[in-house]
Amino acid sequence: MILTPRFLSLPCPFQERCTKAMSIYAIGDIQGCFDDLLRLLDTIAFNEHSDQLWFAGDLVNRGPKSLETLRFVKSLGAAAITVLGNHDMHLLAASCAEKSANKKDSLSQVLDAPDRNDLIDWLRHRPLFHFNNHFCLVHAGLPPQWDFKTTQKMALIAEETLRSANYRLFLKQMYGDKPNIWSTNLKGIGKRRFIINCFTRMRYCDANGRLDFSNNGPLGSQPKNLMPWFDVPNRKSADMRIIFGHWSSLGYYEGSNCYAIDTGCLWGGQLTALKLTEPVERFSIDCPGVKKPGKPYLLAKAPAVLPAL
Repeated sequence: MILTPRFLSLPCPFQERCTKAMSIYAIGDIQGCFDDLLRLLDTIAFNEHSDQLWFAGDLVNRGPKSLETLRFVKSLGAAAITVLGNHDMHLLAASCAEKSANKKDSLSQVLDAPDRNDLIDWLRHRPLFHFNNHFCLVHAGLPPQWDFKTTQKMALIAEETLRSANYRLFLKQMYGDKPNIWSTNLKGIGKRRFIINCFTRMRYCDANGRLDFSNNGPLGSQPKNLMPWFDVPNRKSADMRIIFGHWSSLGYYEGSNCYAIDTGCLWGGQLTALKLTEPVERFSIDCPGVKKPGKPYLLAKAPAVLPAL
């Protein structure tokens, strides 16, 4: 059973007063915190008939209601766009495993659901990269060698693999940290793994774009040879306005033509919606959290931000 947010039960005249023209809101990582998502949508007075939500990925895992989250976002149809995150990819991989999920695993509710196959099929057809004339959306980041056209091309390569009849074969070979630097000579599984790792896992890299998967703390906690992917000198995507999630210890961040919107809902931080206007407008709600954060997250926890109504 899917809980119904308050805005869907409001009379049409009220919905029309809330939004006179289409608004787009980018929303940070939910990770199964469905009740917090509903509260955020009430806060922004989301109108499914005229607004659109851009989810930055990681709809599922660790939180208590991954199944409800997936069903709800899927039910919104064209009113919701979601890019794939690393936890979404983990769900896809788990769906191909020979062993059933542990009942204590937060993904078991999805894998044991009667509509499991429909949900998995829908999820693997989500994009890794989304854009309009003003903003771009990814879950994690982009290597410095990719410009807009290359990003489009690389996303399409991985998306076509995930949507193909042989997607299970790739998912069984997806995990791994190598290759960790871009080359036009990359081929096959290695190339696709690198693409997935960029779109769904990267945070820090060196000046040459070599990916690092050992450091995930806030800015300043990394070794001196590493920098956040968006600060690499001469990054070819610097002209793109990029919205991303994935990095809860970074907190909300605006800089280098980028917007980080994973504000740690799962860890007792906030859930953030960014209204894509000029300038952007941030709405954040405090969340009770279902996981205990480690020290890196505590250092970066953002102060409460009251939504502008």
